[in-house]
Amino acid sequence: MAVPAPASATDAVPRKQPQRHSVRGQVLAALREALISGELRPGEVYSAPALAVRYGVSATPVREAMQTLAGEGAVEVAPNRGFRVAERTHRDLAELAEVRAMLEIPALLRLARALPAERWEDLRPLAAAGVAAAARGDRAGYAEADHAFHHALLALTGNRQLLLVADDLHRRTQWPAPGGTPLRTADLLAAASQHTALLDALMAREYAIVERIAREHLASARRPH
Repeated sequence: MAVPAPASATDAVPRKQPQRHSVRGQVLAALREALISGELRPGEVYSAPALAVRYGVSATPVREAMQTLAGEGAVEVAPNRGFRVAERTHRDLAELAEVRAMLEIPALLRLARALPAERWEDLRPLAAAGVAAAARGDRAGYAEADHAFHHALLALTGNRQLLLVADDLHRRTQWPAPGGTPLRTADLLAAASQHTALLDALMAREYAIVERIAREHLASARRPH
């Protein structure tokens, strides 16, 4: 991740410094990528100053980003030491997948019966972005594309509280379980292709197929990443 570093005294032309919230957002994105890729390992403790050196920023945006991740359950505060990467068990992943299915599938089936077929076509670019990331073997990129797809899908309900809860659950499924092996490109492509297949079924109003694909897709989140 290229987080803009502070301008040095030797720069001929002073560079405009990024806004604090911009740096924090970049650091947060980089930390999420490191968590998903396994670069930050479950159970390990990382200090904000050390991570700040790694990303070429001050410790403040790192602490703020880590606090956001703590709220998402990705890390835990280790007093006087830093932040410990949370250890996700296989049971945790299975339970999260089950709760997501309870929330998302009934909402999706209601939408399938209420919305005109052309509304689903609007989600094609998001599905395509997931396929492209999967084809590159980009686990972090696919995770973000998958999140964007599900967010846009549930946003069609107009239920803000459902969207908040679903977003939180989705984030919690992305962190790897201890001992989990990274998903292969073939695994990513299989998951990404389910988005496309789901849209096809929604447009065809094949409700039984919609439910089957949705259940298979959410169940795949039970596998350790």
